[in-house]
Amino acid sequence: MDHPASDVELVPENEKIENGKERGHPFHCELYDTEIVRKIGQIFLPGLSSACVDNTTGDMFRSPGSVAVDVRKEMIDYLTQRSESFVAESVVLEGGPDAEVSDHPYDIISVMVDDFTSMKRSLFGRVSGWLLSEKREDKIDDFMQEMETNGFWLLEKREAIAQILVKNVDYKNIFHCDKKFNTSEELAEHVVNCGFRTMNCTNEGCTTVFCASQLEKHDSACPFKIIPCEQQCSENIMRREMDRHCITVCPMKIVNCPFYVVGCQSTVPQSMVQQHRFDNLHSHLLNTLKGIHEGASEEDLKRRVDQIVELSSGQLADDRDVRSLILKVKDLEAKLGPLEVKAAEKFGEESTKAGENGGEESIEVGNNGGDESAEVAKIGGEKSTGETYVEDKIDSEKSTETINKVGGEFSSIQV
Repeated sequence: MDHPASDVELVPENEKIENGKERGHPFHCELYDTEIVRKIGQIFLPGLSSACVDNTTGDMFRSPGSVAVDVRKEMIDYLTQRSESFVAESVVLEGGPDAEVSDHPYDIISVMVDDFTSMKRSLFGRVSGWLLSEKREDKIDDFMQEMETNGFWLLEKREAIAQILVKNVDYKNIFHCDKKFNTSEELAEHVVNCGFRTMNCTNEGCTTVFCASQLEKHDSACPFKIIPCEQQCSENIMRREMDRHCITVCPMKIVNCPFYVVGCQSTVPQSMVQQHRFDNLHSHLLNTLKGIHEGASEEDLKRRVDQIVELSSGQLADDRDVRSLILKVKDLEAKLGPLEVKAAEKFGEESTKAGENGGEESIEVGNNGGDESAEVAKIGGEKSTGETYVEDKIDSEKSTETINKVGGEFSSIQV
C-alpha cells in the first residue's frame, strides 16, 4: 500500500539538529532563590508528619512510622503533578471570583501541602482533629521530631524537590532564573554574574546562604555585621550586640544628672556628666543648700553659694554625687560661720511697720471710743439732771405740805 503524497519537505537529521540549536536554546540556567527553596523544604516534614498521623489515627494495626515511606512518595507525586498544572489552573481561574490568590511560591506550595494532608485523613482522623486537637498536635510534633532524629527525610533532599516545584509555579520568573543560551560558554559566563548565584555571608560568625540579588537585603539585617554605634560613640559594635551596648557601657548613654535627687532635672550623655557638673556647679550648690537651710531666702543662699565657691578653690566640681558635695559644703560652712539671713531684719522692719500701723489704728479707735463715751455721758447727764429736777420738785412739794400740816396742828394746840 502506497503512502499518500505529502507536501512536507524532508530535512536531513543533521540539519534538524543544527537548526534546532539555532532556533532553540538547549542550555538553561538552573539557578534559583535559595532562601525560598529552603523555606519550602522546611514545610514538607510537618506536612508529612500530619498526613501520617491523621491517616493512621484509630487504626490498631498501623502506626505513623509504618506508612511514612508510602505517604512520602504519594506526597512528592501529588505536589509535582499539582505544580505542573498550576499555571494552567491559574489561566482558567483568572478573572473568577476566587482567583485572588497569592503568586508567591511559598504560599502556593503551602496550600498544596495542606490539601494533601487533608486528603490523607481517615474518618477517625477527621473526628479526632475536631475533638482532640491538642492531643493530635502533640502526636504530630513527636513524630516529626522522631523523623528528624532518624534522618528520615534530609533537608537537602527536600530542597531538591522544592527547587523543581518553585520553577513549576513561579510563572513570573521572579524566584528562579529563566535565561537560555546557545552554547555552554555563554551559560558559564552568565552563571558567574547571575543574580541567583549562591553567596555566603562574609561577616564572621554568619552562616547564612543567599542569592547574589539578596546581598544588600541580607547585609542591612545581618546580626553579625559590625556597624558604628547607633548612639554615635566612637566604637563599632556587632549588630546583634547593639542594644546591650547602648544601654550598658556606651559612653553616649543618656543618664540623669547625679544631683537629680536635689532638684536638677537634666539628662546628659554619660560621657558629658563631668562637664555638666562643672557647668552647673552653682545651681547644684544652691539646690543642696536649700535642703540644709530650710526657710532661708534665695538671695541669702546665692550669697552663700558665692562664698562657698570662693573658699573651695574649685574643689567642689570634682564631687560626683550629692553625699560627697554635702560633706564638703558642711566643712566649708563651718569655716564661714552661721548663715547671715537678712530675711530676719526685713521681718523686724515689717513688724515695726505693722506695730506703727496698729498704734495709729488703736489711737483712732480710742479717740472714736472717747467721743462716743462723752456723747453717752452727755446724754446720761441730761437724763440724770431732768430726773433729779423732777424728784427735787416732788420732794419740795411734799416737804411744804408736811410743814404746813405740822404748823397747823401746832397752832391749834396753843389756842
